[in-house]
Amino acid sequence: MERFFLYDDVEDTKTRFVSFTGRTQRYDLAILQSSRFFGKVLVLDIQFGRFAIIGPDDVEEPGYLEHVYNRSEEEAADLREYLRELLG
Repeated sequence: MERFFLYDDVEDTKTRFVSFTGRTQRYDLAILQSSRFFGKVLVLDIQFGRFAIIGPDDVEEPGYLEHVYNRSEEEAADLREYLRELLG
């Protein structure tokens, strides 16, 4: 079978690994910066295998982090607070 590639690029990225405890649980994140994300970052939740490309506007979107990371409002508040510091 012949493949049709839309793109197949290799790029150096900057990755930051962060682990912190919030009010209700521990967070283990990998945060990738790449020119592909147009100023946003790829945030991977290592414990739960969920990820999203996030910018400052996404952090402030009501219910967004709760939905993407399948977290309660309280759990997402800890993550939101950290991401505000990171992206601010």
